[in-house]
Amino acid sequence: MKIVSLFSGAGGLDLGFKLAGHDIIWANDIDKDACETYAENIGDHILCKDIRDIEVSDIPDCDIVIGGFPCQGFSMANMRRNIEDERNQLYKFFYSVIKQKQPKYFVAENVKGILSLGAGSVIRQIEADFQEAGYLTSVNLVNMADYGVPQTRQRVVILGQRIDLSSEMSICLPTKTNSKSPEKDGLPRWVSVKEAIGRFPNPDEPNDVKNHIYSAYKVEYRNFTGHRQTDPDKPSPTILARGNGKGGVCAIPHYNGERRMTIRESAAVQTFPDDFHFVGAMNSCYRQIGNAVPVHFAYLLGMEFSKKEV
Repeated sequence: MKIVSLFSGAGGLDLGFKLAGHDIIWANDIDKDACETYAENIGDHILCKDIRDIEVSDIPDCDIVIGGFPCQGFSMANMRRNIEDERNQLYKFFYSVIKQKQPKYFVAENVKGILSLGAGSVIRQIEADFQEAGYLTSVNLVNMADYGVPQTRQRVVILGQRIDLSSEMSICLPTKTNSKSPEKDGLPRWVSVKEAIGRFPNPDEPNDVKNHIYSAYKVEYRNFTGHRQTDPDKPSPTILARGNGKGGVCAIPHYNGERRMTIRESAAVQTFPDDFHFVGAMNSCYRQIGNAVPVHFAYLLGMEFSKKEV
């Protein structure tokens, strides 16, 4: 299927769909480093531009629109918020592309917290907006560890299907491949962080591994995001895009307790290929990885859409 990608970042979602056999024909992001990373590894079809300067009519027609719209524009002080509210400009753009382009399907990824905003009123409004645009939707809370990603990353995945294709939702999440309780579910155990990154050489010794450098931010364990101990026999904590609220990046501690994970190790936890090269300063690379959808999950999801082509 032909795919348009919005808020593409470094391209984790896009790469997964590409590996599943789909054709990414147009992509967009505002971050220069992320766009350079994307162009080097996935393709030069990405447009590095502010969405406010893009006309929906200039975006090509497609079968699927994918992307994760930021949710900062949803004000809880105004429970009757209007889609035209200027603070919702990024969501509005995603919605406008869906409504005007009328793709067969769409995929929107977002943080878990969007489910609880306004005691659930925000996600209900989003569903109503997409229904008004002509789509059936399903809202799914996903733990990426259930799909072989070595990370307990919980995200919301919204699937949309144009209503004229079927009166019932026919697209769904992939079948889970791993479990926290393998004896109970009959599936392989969650993939541990040691299984995912234990193969990499010591970054303090000479090596030729791409992006195998790490933040000097001292490891001090405390009960706070990005500072909790990493258990080698369990999936990694969520790979982060931001750290302390001041815009800084907080790399997850390595399970050896002596340093932070390298850029390469963080990317491996996000299931990027080892030869995927990230462009930019160290903080930028960490941020690109933390913002991404795990490539392996995106691939499994892309394969679900491949079945629709038969």
